[in-house]
Amino acid sequence: MPASEATPPTLTAPESAAAAVSNARRWTIVALLFASSVINYVHRAAVSVALPMISLELKISPLQKGLLLWSFFVSYALMQIPVGRLVDRFNLRWLVAGMFSLWCLSCGLMGLAGSLATLVALRIMLGVGESIYLPGGNKIVSSLFPPADRGLPSGLFDCGTRIGLAVGTPLVAWLILGFGWRWMTVIIGFAALLWVFPWVIIFPSKINAPPPAVPPKVSPLTVPVRQGFTFNRNLFGLCLGYFCYGYFWYLLVTWLPDYLMQVRHLPVLRAGFYAALPFLIFAVSEPFGGWIVDRLIHRGWNETLTHKGLITVSFATGLLLIPATWVDHASTALFFLCGASLVGLSAGTLLVILQQCAPPNKIGSWTGIQNFAGNLGGISALVTGFLIGRTGSYLPGFVLGPVILVAGLLAYWFIVGELRPPPATAE
Repeated sequence: MPASEATPPTLTAPESAAAAVSNARRWTIVALLFASSVINYVHRAAVSVALPMISLELKISPLQKGLLLWSFFVSYALMQIPVGRLVDRFNLRWLVAGMFSLWCLSCGLMGLAGSLATLVALRIMLGVGESIYLPGGNKIVSSLFPPADRGLPSGLFDCGTRIGLAVGTPLVAWLILGFGWRWMTVIIGFAALLWVFPWVIIFPSKINAPPPAVPPKVSPLTVPVRQGFTFNRNLFGLCLGYFCYGYFWYLLVTWLPDYLMQVRHLPVLRAGFYAALPFLIFAVSEPFGGWIVDRLIHRGWNETLTHKGLITVSFATGLLLIPATWVDHASTALFFLCGASLVGLSAGTLLVILQQCAPPNKIGSWTGIQNFAGNLGGISALVTGFLIGRTGSYLPGFVLGPVILVAGLLAYWFIVGELRPPPATAE
């Protein structure tokens, strides 16, 4: 291997073959993960932007709209735990490529759907394909970067989801105006398959070989429940907190475009641009929050308090969603929506906390379990649709979201302990 391809001295991941991956190559992999997360959320949000047109064509009620939005989260959440185990066991080059292709095909085929049932089925399939995104990405970052340097790459690859909304929302709106919602799904779904080619070429054949199995040890935070299963207080706290985070985030993803069109009476293209700005702020906040944490820890700040402190500040900004629904003018509402999007400061550190608490050879599985809990928060799509149908107002749903988000701080402060991973465990 040429000298320019030498392993960076900070790379210490003995459980993987990451020592053979150059610095340039690992950051290229992060860039590809970023691109996949952009595509992920363009596909996921397409139905949200097209919802008024879909509901008009298929004549569906607010509750049925909520069901259509929520159907994605059912399969996505249920797949998190099994996909997390697959991530820890199998070759990530081909596993990611296959699941990515599945979700692109699911999105593209939505343009052929002739009924609500078919759209729901394709949304379920989309959730199955996209379930690889976070467990796979988190495993890859933890294999390529040492703990003190994971905040920035974690924030970077995950911020692509918000960039996907910031760029994709007006793009999808523009495609709907030019070609209709059906052709929009066909174009964005099948064109994205081009991503697979650079991924297969650049990603190493293997970077996640697990370390040799060692006898399991029980830490003070781990209590045996029955043979083959243990209750871990840290993991339980992470799941509770991530559920609250997911409830708030998916409320924005699923209902914000529809709210801007139905309540603020914005035309589809303008609503797309209004929704894009909060998502863009959410996106920029992610790597910035990760960078802040990395710098403070390198300066000697306590790792646990730094991560939890950033989460507290960012979650508190979510309360700005409440005045956003009360003000009279759309421009003022947009100001508060942008403030509420500073919740994104916490996104990268939420992933790093898990990487620090999980056994090194179980990061994919733990990510799957946490993301399962987070996507149960996607019930906000259904709950909000129910509340709109019962009250005729978006206000109750948009107040409930930030209240649940802030309640999640209790889990991070009082259940999740010090950020010290337990030892690797036997399979």
